[in-house]
Amino acid sequence: MTKLEQLIEQLCPNGVEYKTIGDFSKVEKGKNKNQLCKLAYSITKIGLMPTSEYFKDAKVTSENTSGYRIVRKNWFVYSPSRIDVGSINYLRDDIEVIVSPLNVVFSINESVILPQYLLYYLQSREGTWQIITSREGIEGTGRKLLPFEKMAKIKVPVPPIEVQEEIVRILDNFTELSAELSAELSARKKQYEYYRDKLLAFCCSTQNVVLGDVVDINRGVRVVRSQLYENGIIPVFQNSLKPLGYYSECNRKAGTTFVIGAGAAGEIGYSDTDFWAADDCFTFECPEEINNKYLYHYLMNIQYRIFSKVRRSSIPRLSRESIEKISFSYPEIEIQNRIVKVLDNFEAICSDLNIGLPAEIEARQKQYEYYRDLLLTFAETGGKLADRQTDRQTDRQTDRQTDR
Repeated sequence: MTKLEQLIEQLCPNGVEYKTIGDFSKVEKGKNKNQLCKLAYSITKIGLMPTSEYFKDAKVTSENTSGYRIVRKNWFVYSPSRIDVGSINYLRDDIEVIVSPLNVVFSINESVILPQYLLYYLQSREGTWQIITSREGIEGTGRKLLPFEKMAKIKVPVPPIEVQEEIVRILDNFTELSAELSAELSARKKQYEYYRDKLLAFCCSTQNVVLGDVVDINRGVRVVRSQLYENGIIPVFQNSLKPLGYYSECNRKAGTTFVIGAGAAGEIGYSDTDFWAADDCFTFECPEEINNKYLYHYLMNIQYRIFSKVRRSSIPRLSRESIEKISFSYPEIEIQNRIVKVLDNFEAICSDLNIGLPAEIEARQKQYEYYRDLLLTFAETGGKLADRQTDRQTDRQTDRQTDR
């Protein structure tokens, strides 16, 4: 028997009381009237953080902050219009900050519920479902908001504090592991870029040629959305590295490097499968002495130069002429092949969703979500939880039948 099971058996063997958020919280309406607090924060889907850090290239804080709301340690902040994407969190630091008056601020009774426990519950499947279904629409706009009056009615299982602490400890371990894996992925990406730069540096120091003189650069063929499928095996690349859709045939073979010419202009891709290149996609046909994947890594190494050639307008564009004039160097094919092998291994660790760190991070995230939802599901005293879950399952089955 685990420690959590022992605590539940000892402290709440007959179920857990469900309370509404309004039972243990209150709205905090204090404002920065004298503008003494200068530390402005923003609530985002990744947490509550300094506005200057989140909006690095834009000024979004008003000059007059007298109407901004005061936030203190362990107080919650949420955006009524964006809570559906996770814009809710609490202030962890023992400081006083201010947030936009468009946000809602509320405090909780910490002798009843822990802030991190409440946050985990609101992020769980059950909590998210209650949030989504509690929002109310604004007539004539299509937007939905969650005022505190609705938030206050959301029901939360509130076991004894000792049980909450153990649940938080378990889930914290999951999130810490995910953070460590993400940090490792970031380090590996930097390592990949370092070795790519080093391996290709000597190539760039040799005699340069003009890319258009040694490689055939071809523009793709236009297709319209009505010709595309949502799923398939032949992706269509048009104005980004994300497939526009799927087509019934291909015009480029697997093992081809391409550059986006409009939209995400200057982005460089490589396809391991046959694909269709649309008219804003430029592809490269290499002679035998040039490895197409080597060309991909080379272009990634000088991507900042390619971006500098993009013409900025309502739709950013990169001309074929600019691509043709790119300075290019390449060693003997055997050396190219060795470089490609090394860099492909690094890139797979960093990017492949089936192997390496991305796959591990995705697996851990699914494991965390499974245990989070499991740990935060309790039998309610009196059996009300089971009734509520049955009602919700019936609603979802009805929705699915309606969709059919």
